[in-house]
Amino acid sequence: MANIQGTYDPTFQKLVECFQEKFSTGEELGAAINININGKDVVNIWAGYADENKTSPWTADTITNVYSSTKTVAAIAVLLAHERGALSVDDPVAKYWPEFAESGKGNVLIRHLMSHNSGLSGWEEPITMEQVCDVPYSTARLAKQAPWWEPGTGSGYHATTQGHLLGEVIRRATGKPMKQFVAEEIAGPLNADFQIGAKEEDWPRIAPVIAPPPPTFDIGELDQNGIVFKSLFNPRTNAAFSREPVWRMADMSAVNGHGTAYGLNQILRTVTLSGTIYDNAKLLSPETVQQIFRTQSESRDHVLGMPLRFGIGYGISGGPSAETFDYLPQEKMCFWAGWGGSFAICDLHRGVTFTYIMNKMGAGIIGNDRSIEYVKIAWQILRQREDR
Repeated sequence: MANIQGTYDPTFQKLVECFQEKFSTGEELGAAINININGKDVVNIWAGYADENKTSPWTADTITNVYSSTKTVAAIAVLLAHERGALSVDDPVAKYWPEFAESGKGNVLIRHLMSHNSGLSGWEEPITMEQVCDVPYSTARLAKQAPWWEPGTGSGYHATTQGHLLGEVIRRATGKPMKQFVAEEIAGPLNADFQIGAKEEDWPRIAPVIAPPPPTFDIGELDQNGIVFKSLFNPRTNAAFSREPVWRMADMSAVNGHGTAYGLNQILRTVTLSGTIYDNAKLLSPETVQQIFRTQSESRDHVLGMPLRFGIGYGISGGPSAETFDYLPQEKMCFWAGWGGSFAICDLHRGVTFTYIMNKMGAGIIGNDRSIEYVKIAWQILRQREDR
């Protein structure tokens, strides 16, 4: 039986017991959960092992690749650049990146990139994982493409490309690569254990992710010229590739963020608390945080095939998101999650920030069965606390 480490408020005992059970059944290998309410940690727990052979215990300092939960940090980076006047989310991308205007993209706005509305959800021609990790090369290819649908008319999940696109915007607008911007302007000031990619000195702390079960459908039956195939399977994603140095060293703020649940939570509570970080100091203004909740699209996603409501940088509550994510709080809330299971939620109504990371991936692009169960129990407890 896994030994749960860390601290938690006794009212969250049911969540801790569920977490414990997942290790007992073998559903979890190594994982961590952090829940913060109005700046105070009420759950900060971890358990299990960082490796498949169960030789290295998961510790408070264990980091892992959180895949698309990275996007929640990239969004804060762009919002911070917006706050400081380096760019506006309403500006055309080509204002900062003139080459991007090619192939009819002159009217694509930065907020279209942030809301998966740009029409650039994948690469048009075949590309390898090594080429994707060559960020200047793969980003230049995106700049030449025509959108696959009219930008601003609906979402098509930019699973990998969003990080390349926003990273180039940040680099052009601020003079700093996204990886450096996050390190120096966000993670550093917050002393948050989170980074885009992973510095070589931190590789010994990484709990490598373990591949999820194969898809329940036959990928070969997909139209290889269609949006879904080109967005999700060009190239074919391989969890084991996240162990490669070229992946860990790349600046891909949609997919290769590494950190602890606590470190990710430290960054995201900036959103939950309307920009406040600590001692009333602010990273973002409440007005900038409010940008997140400007609805950009409410439609069936071209790539994921599910109804989604996107704000600027995040999925947001209400509308079609309430149908797809009925287990999430439906008051003022923004969220996103990662391939295999990691999850990040900012519940502004309750002042709650929730983060979960793990190394044993489950089925699902946005969270997995375990993370969904943890979220359900956590908000059940939070509502009970409100009723007292």
